[in-house]
Formats: sequence, structure tokens, C-alpha cells
Amino acid sequence: MSIDPLSVNRRNWDARAGIHAASSFYRDHEPSFWFAPFEWEALGEVRDRDVLHLQCHLGTETIEFARRGARAVGLDFSAESVRHARELAGDAVEYVCADVYDAREALPGRDFDIVYTGKGALCYLPDLDRWARVVADLLRPGGLLYLAEFHPLLHALGPTPPPGVDPEQLVLHDDYLEGRGAQRRDSVHTYTDGPDLTSDTTAYEWRHGLGEVVNALLGAGLRITGLTETDTLPWPRWPHMVATEAGWWRLPVSAPIVPVLYGLSAIKP
Repeated sequence: MSIDPLSVNRRNWDARAGIHAASSFYRDHEPSFWFAPFEWEALGEVRDRDVLHLQCHLGTETIEFARRGARAVGLDFSAESVRHARELAGDAVEYVCADVYDAREALPGRDFDIVYTGKGALCYLPDLDRWARVVADLLRPGGLLYLAEFHPLLHALGPTPPPGVDPEQLVLHDDYLEGRGAQRRDSVHTYTDGPDLTSDTTAYEWRHGLGEVVNALLGAGLRITGLTETDTLPWPRWPHMVATEAGWWRLPVSAPIVPVLYGLSAIKP
């Protein structure tokens, strides 16, 4: 019997959702914390605008859009994630449970001023060309896609230190570029504090270089308007990272300056 990686991932995220919702990783921070300042420079004023957050998980960023006056919609394929997101947001946010590839069908007749996504989303998508076409179809003419995503270099360095490796070393452990297909991960650990997973520990990821992301968006007819690379993360990937004034983390001045997160904006003509 063939394995459907997306169904496996859905079960994995269902298993993670309750752990994440109860974690201090999420509960100790206001929704505004999860945005880098350069994101708002690109997003601009969102009040009274229709904003769709794709692959929203617990909807932390979705809540911040609502707090800033947007008509915010969050979409995620994990029913448990959506359930917890609704508990966290109350009536402030509309949530839809659907695969991102089915977002058009899940939101019939609706389009948006802003589609927002990222921070660990694209690595769970096998087909970026299809994703980009969905995004373009959901945007109004003149609408903005904003993608804030972990840099493919961070994925190549490994989002967490491999066992037995000096956690302070910047060593390539994984692919930067696409081409090998799905990469299977099996771990009881998730990225937040809290208990280990007791079931559905397997997940599949796909690597996507910056060139693949840009070309997918261009192929869908979007116009790239900005690209920002930053050396800061909202969590300390390496133990010797130091806190910024905003509470994010970067490597010390003695370490190389490398990009670990990027923000990309694109307009639908």
C-alpha cells in the first residue's frame, strides 16, 4: 500500500497541536512577537483589509492581523490545530480546515487583499508551482502575498542540532536545494516545550531553495517586489545565540553572519 505523505503530515500535526497549545513557547508570547519588524514595513496598514493566513497552525499571526483591524481568516489542514486556534482567538478570527492546495475550493467566491504564510510552512509542500497558483487565484488584483519563511540555509544547517554534533557548529547536514523528493523524519520531539509525542511521530518534508520559490511565484504571474534576508530567529536555534532588543535571537558577533529567515513580497498585477 502506497503512503500519502500529506496524510501522514496531517496526523503528525494533529498530534502536535495540543502540546503546542499548552506550551510556554506559544503561551509566553503575545501574537505580535512572531513578526519581524521588516514584515510590517512590507505589509503596511492592514485595518479593514481582507487577510488570509495559509497553513496557520495555532493562528498566532492570524490573531495579530485581527488585533490590527483586519478581517482575518486562518486556514490549516490539521483539524486539531484549527480547534485550538479557535479556542485561542474566540470570535476574532475565522478559521477554515482545509489543505492549502484546496484553499480555493474551501473559500468559494472569496478573494483577499493579503495572503500571508510561512515560518515553517513551505517545507511541508511537495509542489510549489501548484501552491503559487493557488495563492495567485486567492489574491485580488493588486493584492499582496507576503511570505516570511525559514531560510533554506537554516534547513541545510538543520533546524535542530543532530545527535552527537557540537550544537554551536555551523555545519551543513541537509540539502539546500530541492531534488531528492520527500525526506522522512521520525521523532517523538516537537519544537516546543512539553511532553513527547506518543503517536504519529513521522513527518515528510521537502526542500525548496530561494530560486525555486521565486520562480514558482513568477510562473503564477505574480511580480516580486521585495526580498529581505535576516540573521535573526524567534527562537534560539544554537545555544550560543544572544537575544535582540525585540526578544528574538542572533548569533554572537564572533560568528559568521548568515541568513536564517527571509521575507518575500509579491503583487498580483
